[in-house]
Amino acid sequence: MAAPAAVAAATAAPAAAVAAATAAPAAAVAAAIDFHGFLQPDDGVGISFWIISIAMIAATVFFFFEALSVHAKWKTSLHVGMLVTLIAGVHYFYMREYWVTIKQTPIVYRYIDWSLTVPLQMVEFYLILKAVKPDLSQIMFWRLLLGTIVMLAFGYLGEQSIVNPWVGFAVGMAGWAAILVEIFFLNPAKEDAGEYVGAAFSTMRFIVTVGWSIYPLGYYFGYLVGAVDDNVLNLIYNLADMLNKIWFCLAIWHAAKQETAARAKEALLA
Repeated sequence: MAAPAAVAAATAAPAAAVAAATAAPAAAVAAAIDFHGFLQPDDGVGISFWIISIAMIAATVFFFFEALSVHAKWKTSLHVGMLVTLIAGVHYFYMREYWVTIKQTPIVYRYIDWSLTVPLQMVEFYLILKAVKPDLSQIMFWRLLLGTIVMLAFGYLGEQSIVNPWVGFAVGMAGWAAILVEIFFLNPAKEDAGEYVGAAFSTMRFIVTVGWSIYPLGYYFGYLVGAVDDNVLNLIYNLADMLNKIWFCLAIWHAAKQETAARAKEALLA
């Protein structure tokens, strides 16, 4: 009788193991899966990287085709906006893979992206004013470019501890302040810029003032003070990039469509 009992015990053990595995919580089962660098269902930051990379590419396609239907003076601005979202989209593909693979802030990719897209965004201020003020001096463009270079260069040097992080933060803030002085005081869009250019300029200026404030706050709380972890910081940076780039270009698109429609209406009534 001992043999049948032993057989029954041996049979019951695997059955119990299977039952226990079946009853295991879904989260525990998912945690045991090796995703081999693929996006995990509970990785909210990784999902945000994915969504924003696709949103940037979609915005690029949108601006490309919309540039075909606006007045000629707006085409260059929309094409530059298209470059902003395209460059950001490509970099977000790499940032996404970096985060999903090693779960660290892709700081080098971010600064390479910003070093290309932020100057292009500054060019937009010059381009839309130049379209209505042909005599606008190029010095505006060079001052905006210089402020951008100082802001980004010292931000990167500070975050990489190549210079004292507090010095990098302070000088980077000075670069941002120089940009704000340029677009608020030295070359604001006055009434002679027109209704549509003025509206776009105001929205873009709001984004550079309020939207961009997220980045120095992230530097301060995430790097200097260490009060924010990488997950929160990257999620906030991702959402800020999407708004600050796509919304920025949408402000130009909206003004372009409005003025183009107004011109068409005037032509019909003439």
